[in-house]
Amino acid sequence: MCGLLKGFGGLGAIVALILVIITLLKQLVLLVGFLLTALKVAIVVVFVAVLVMIALAIFRDRRRRANGDI
Repeated sequence: MCGLLKGFGGLGAIVALILVIITLLKQLVLLVGFLLTALKVAIVVVFVAVLVMIALAIFRDRRRRANGDI
């Protein structure tokens, strides 16, 4: 009986280890997905900021030319 319990204990430890590894891999996939989403958002924010800076430069140049401050 004791050998049977040790066998089940060893098997249970292996199953628990596999389940822990699967859970950690799921968490890793979620983390990578979150980081990729954050990177995409950062790229979009930088792109919008560059567009706004270009638009401001154009408007500033037009205002200078309208005022005769060339």
